[in-house]
Formats: sequence, C-alpha cells, structure tokens
Amino acid sequence: MIERYSNPEMARVWSDQNRLDKWLQVEIAACEAWAELGAIPVSALTQIRQARYDEKRIAEVFKETRHDVTAFLASVMESVGEDGRFLHFGLTSSDVIDTALSLQIIEAADLLAADVDRLIEVLKGQALKYKDTIMTGRTHGVHAEPMTFGLKLALWYDEMRRNATRLQQAREMISVGKVSGAVGTHANVPPFVEEFVCKQLGLAPAPVSTQIVQRDRHAQFVSTLAIIATSLDKFATDLRSMQRTEIREVEERFSGGQTGSSAMPHKRNPELCERVSGLARVMRGYSVTGLENMVLWHERDISNSSAERIVLPDACLVLDYVLRLFTQVMDNLQVYPERMKKNLGLTHGLLFSQRVLLALVEKGLSRQSAYKIVQRNAMKAWEEDMEFLCLLEQDPEVSAHMSRTEIEGLFNYDFHLQYIQTAFDRLGLSSDKTG
Repeated sequence: MIERYSNPEMARVWSDQNRLDKWLQVEIAACEAWAELGAIPVSALTQIRQARYDEKRIAEVFKETRHDVTAFLASVMESVGEDGRFLHFGLTSSDVIDTALSLQIIEAADLLAADVDRLIEVLKGQALKYKDTIMTGRTHGVHAEPMTFGLKLALWYDEMRRNATRLQQAREMISVGKVSGAVGTHANVPPFVEEFVCKQLGLAPAPVSTQIVQRDRHAQFVSTLAIIATSLDKFATDLRSMQRTEIREVEERFSGGQTGSSAMPHKRNPELCERVSGLARVMRGYSVTGLENMVLWHERDISNSSAERIVLPDACLVLDYVLRLFTQVMDNLQVYPERMKKNLGLTHGLLFSQRVLLALVEKGLSRQSAYKIVQRNAMKAWEEDMEFLCLLEQDPEVSAHMSRTEIEGLFNYDFHLQYIQTAFDRLGLSSDKTG
C-alpha cells in the first residue's frame, strides 16, 4: 500500500547521488568564477568541468578522514588530476553543502507544489459536485444549522490554495546560496565568486551569512510542510468523524476483498485518513526540530546537521506521500446524500432554533425573553424526543406573536442555503473556471 503512493522522484531528490551531483556543481561553478577573476588558469576548466566522483572511493577515504566533504573532494580531485588543486579554493565545507542543499529543497518544493495543485483540483471538482448537497453543520460535534457538503469542501479548497502560497513563499526563502568562507567575511573568497556561483545555479546570494545559510529559512520550509500536513489532518479528521457508524455520511472507498478487521468481518474503517492523521503528528514534530536548529553557537556549530539529515528528507517524503494518499481518498470518496438528509432530522427541527429566536425578536420581544422561550421548547424537544415545530405551535407565548403559517415558514432549509453560491463566487469556483 505504501508503494502505491510513493514518488520515486522525491526519493531521487534526496538520494546520495543527487546530493553529490549538486556538490560537484557548486565546486565547478566556483572554479569558473575564480577563472573569471584570473586566479586560476582558464585552461584548467577543461579538466575541472569533466570532474567526477566515485562513491566507493568516497567511502574509503571517509573511513580515514571521517569528513564527508574531504572524502568527496579526494575522489573528485583524483578524477581531475593536477588541476584538481584548484577545487574548493577559498571555500569552506558549508559553502558547498548549504548551497547544494538549497538546490535539493527547491527540487523537493516543486514536486510538493505539483502534489498540492493536484489535490486542489480534486477538491474543486468535489466542491462543485456537492455544492447543493445539504447536510447538517456541526459545532462542538453537535448539530448546529444546515449547510452543504460542497461548502465544507470549498473551505478545504481555499485552505489548500493558501498552502500553495505558503509553499511558494518558503521556496523563495530557501532559494539562496552562500560562498562566503569560514565565518561569512569573504576573506578568502570574494563576493564575486558567491554572486557568480549563485547566478549559475539559479539562486540569490544570501545578503549576509556566517559559515552557513541561516536556519530560519529551513525552519520556515519545514514549518510550512507541517502546516500543510496539519491541514490534511484537519480534513481527514472531519472525514473520519463523518464515517462513524452513527453518522455515516461519507466513507473511504472500500475495495472488493479488502478487510477492515482480522476479527470483525463487518468493519469498514477510515484507515487511510487515520494514516494521514498519524503522519501529520510526525510532521509537526519535524517542525519543532526545524525551529531548534535555528539556535547554534556563534557563527555555527553542527548540532543542526545530524537532525537535518533526517528531518529535511523525511519531511518532504512524508508530505509527498500523505498529499498523494489524501488526494486519492478525496477522488474516490463515497458520499451518501440521503444519509445526510436523514441526519438533518435527528434533532426534530432544532436546527431552526435561531430562525425562531430572530423572528420573535422581530415581532417585538427582547432577545433575552425570546431566547428563554425558544430554549425552553428546544430543551423539551431534546429531553422528550418531540418535534420542535409542534412544541412551538402549542406554546401560547409563541402563538401570541406568530401564526401557525409564520412558524412553519421558519422551518425552511432553503433559507440557510441562499448564500452558498456567494462563497463559490468569491473563490472563483465554477465548472467553467479554474479556481
């Protein structure tokens, strides 16, 4: 099941090969910059541009050096020959690592943005499909007033559009590189080299840096992924509640041969939505780690490094997975409009209590007096399982101000749905528009 929603492209982004490829890109671009300045011979670029690395050789050197960049450089320099001495000239490891890491995050962000866009399109289609499908709205888990299932989905659609914006903003924030040396002073590598390298790689130079790109940028990115995952958790939790036996207004698609329980053959559980909720908890934990990584000693330490090797790839992989998973849930969602209508009647008309309250106020009663009259009848409907309309018609304090026809006229579902289209219009949501 996990393989079904896995994205090999996201795995490629965070592979050792892609990371090392990007390290090599940074090293070569830096040499090209130095050649522009005349610091190294232009003739050396021929061999440098053909530089390669060997992962087995890197592993061998690492056993001795215990330093990944040193081991990488040893392998690359061997492939270049004598001109390899110009590689890493004036640089520190983080110049390479952090600039390359930004490139990886950008690639991951673009894949996630495509996932978000796909979910937005599915939500748009389902919102339009169920725009007029009446159901009860719930506050505190308790029936409140009528709404439509499409309105609920339109709200999710709008939230995911905000998430798309957040993701784009986080991508922009991380789209920087730094080639400024050991403490960010450019002492051994002039600003021109940084500007050249960043331009070559499609990044902006960090205006000021220490030995590293500052981790508030990475924290924003991971926190954004956690927000998106939490939106999915919010949606999934709503669906999980709606799939409860007592409600059963929607249901995850249950395929032939699928089992919900090893002990109880009747079970049809919202296990995919539960998986979304569970993984969102992991994502929220990653956001905390991202925030912790902002706090480093002076111009840098490496307490962030070990955590990032887990958090950044995993956060992208997990969000990619849950976005794809939840998109499939929504695309295949089983919706039961008749059950929604049936559930509207569970409170015997109490959904119209506010309309009655306001009507009595319009007839001249104080709000406090009207509230007591309506609440008294509402509580009796709850406790004695009686029709709210009948109780109102029998109440002399109500009939003294409203006729039977006027009271019955208040029990009208269409009244509550008259402005549903307004929300769709505000969102630009229509069958012939892209929202």
